[in-house]
Amino acid sequence: MSQKPSIPSPAYITVAAVIFLVIIICAFGSFYQVDQGERGVVLRNGKLSSVAEPGLGFKVPAIESVRRISVRDQALTMKLEAYSFDQQPAQMLVSVTYRVPVDRVANLYSEYGTLNNLQSRVIERRTPDAVKNVFGRFTAVRAIQERENLGIETTRAVNAVMRDAPIQIVGVQIEEVSFSQAYEQSIEQRMLAQVQIETTRQQKETASINAEIQVVKAKAAADALREQFQAEADGIRLRGEAEAAAIQARAEALAANTNLVDLIAVEKWNGALPTTQVPGSALPFIGVK
Repeated sequence: MSQKPSIPSPAYITVAAVIFLVIIICAFGSFYQVDQGERGVVLRNGKLSSVAEPGLGFKVPAIESVRRISVRDQALTMKLEAYSFDQQPAQMLVSVTYRVPVDRVANLYSEYGTLNNLQSRVIERRTPDAVKNVFGRFTAVRAIQERENLGIETTRAVNAVMRDAPIQIVGVQIEEVSFSQAYEQSIEQRMLAQVQIETTRQQKETASINAEIQVVKAKAAADALREQFQAEADGIRLRGEAEAAAIQARAEALAANTNLVDLIAVEKWNGALPTTQVPGSALPFIGVK
């Protein structure tokens, strides 16, 4: 007689199912994935073992675990109240942009555990004091007029107080600085007065320049007229001197030769005798030989 195959008991089936499930869980729990903008802190029984790069990794189930730390830029915005050098209260809105350097991920986890802990225990505590110290060196007017310098000095001060923290300050922006309404109105009036003074000064300088231009033009016209008169006077003088020289030369020629007068008369005579003659007068050219 053939024997019938034995049917596993329900207990064996349960045990096999549990073992299979454990194998599946261990298989899936042996791998982890780290995003490109993150680093993975691998812990072995709670102790930091290594820092994993982006990509797929392997870990020992139930013994090792992975904590992910972002290395992307993070932004934190804070509202502060500070006093300027001239004791003017101001409401400030300050934003801090920071990141965790890749080589400081292990230090961050060892000291603070998470980014949130780092932010609350370091950034939110140290930044306000650094900003207030810098703002206290600026008068209210300078804080408004030199906003760029205020931002540069604030960034430098925040970097200084974060030197020992496992973060890198990317930038600090003074988003807003608000004074009391009365003080802002006084600043506005002062600036308007300054603009009017500057406008008046520019108008005065413009009028002075225009006056100088007119003086230069008048002087140039006078010089030109003077040159014209001088040229005319020189022309008259030269013509007079030429005429005087000609007369003198003519007189000297006449004195040297008395017959020159008769010669000139003959040269100018057209050959016709006068049609009328005064009784007793001499005929012309009697002296001509």
